[in-house]
Amino acid sequence: MDIAPILDKLKITSLSDMQTDVAEAFGKTSKDILILSPTGSGKTLAYLLPLVQSINVGSDDIQAVAVVPNRELAIQSDNVLRQMGTGIRSAALYGGRPAMEEHRMLRKTMPHIIFATPGRLNDHIDKQNINPFTVKYLVIDEFDKCLEMGFLDEMAKIAMKMKGVRRKVLLSATEESDIPRFINMKNHERIDYITAGKAASRVSVSVVRSSDKDKLNVLYRLLCRLGDDSSIVFLNYRDSVERTDKFLREKGFSTSRLHGAMDQKEREDALYRFSNGSANIFVSTDLASRGLDIPDVRNIIHYHLPLNEPSYIHRVGRTARWESDGSTFVILGPEEHLPDYIDNATDYEEPQDELPQPSRPRMATLYIGKGKKDKISKMDVVGFLCKKCGLVGEEIGRIDVKERYTYVAVKDNKIHQVIRMSKNEKIKGVKTIFEIIK
Repeated sequence: MDIAPILDKLKITSLSDMQTDVAEAFGKTSKDILILSPTGSGKTLAYLLPLVQSINVGSDDIQAVAVVPNRELAIQSDNVLRQMGTGIRSAALYGGRPAMEEHRMLRKTMPHIIFATPGRLNDHIDKQNINPFTVKYLVIDEFDKCLEMGFLDEMAKIAMKMKGVRRKVLLSATEESDIPRFINMKNHERIDYITAGKAASRVSVSVVRSSDKDKLNVLYRLLCRLGDDSSIVFLNYRDSVERTDKFLREKGFSTSRLHGAMDQKEREDALYRFSNGSANIFVSTDLASRGLDIPDVRNIIHYHLPLNEPSYIHRVGRTARWESDGSTFVILGPEEHLPDYIDNATDYEEPQDELPQPSRPRMATLYIGKGKKDKISKMDVVGFLCKKCGLVGEEIGRIDVKERYTYVAVKDNKIHQVIRMSKNEKIKGVKTIFEIIK
């Protein structure tokens, strides 16, 4: 398979050294492969490019399974494969929705590759929705997370059931922990780029001191100083995320929040608003530290100290992606101390000039109540917004056409104009709803 058209569709001019090494290891040896590379270095594409060349498209069997630690990475990896435009069928399987819906999708789609969380994968295998004996390639992405205690039993069951696996690929953004014997990686090719080019080397580290145990006012002042830069605020607890997000919204910031207690639709909406620029502050637990491809994140703020060094590495890996620079800020309370694994840190000195007001985001998200099922395309949306709502091309951002609805990023200062001018108008001859997603 010629990869040039794939790279062209992804708007990638060339592969990185790590991606090239993975492709060569896949092609020149039959060994299992261990890939260690920093967050944001393109590991998903690194394994998908050679994997798709090994798939027999003439078969309706599931031939490859990628096990991932959370639903966000399952969805994102599935989207990367679809964007490659290879014609290889795929599906993302994860908790938080009925397994029966996924079973119907599996029967209809007949995927060649599936991306699944451990528990949901075992559930489908046990219900005979998936035949494990046809799987030739097993990928474990973020394997350090997948092999933690909470997933260890599930992973052992998966390894035991997949007797037909010819090759395993393990990926991580941190130095590997002990790989359990049931994974059987004794004879493997190791590709290690952890020490070759950490994203952290392009990240400035600042310590922000708080005289109070409650750091909200210090966070407020810091975010005001950072302006409209895209920032992620990391906390360790779900209720802390809710409290901090509520505080920042009441102060006038445009935020999105993410934690494990939210349902799938809430998670997708939150990620979408942040990634398309409709919210410039993302308040989250460590759920956002892995597997989310969010471009152009400038600042990482540790409101709570990371639980350990791998947690810190994954958090910081959200910025300085693809050779960009970034900043990370560690807010320390009166009784807190900087962990030994955070080095090259300098004290943050707040400017003495007047404190700016919270900045507005660059974009806002428009909801259109029609989608693919209504024969709506991206070009239909662009044409409608330009002809009916008076926008020009640079005032329209990311467009996502779903099955039953569409999301569009529109310049923040134009969103109310769009709502006003779209009233009683039809898109492609169909009357529908136009709303702002907040």
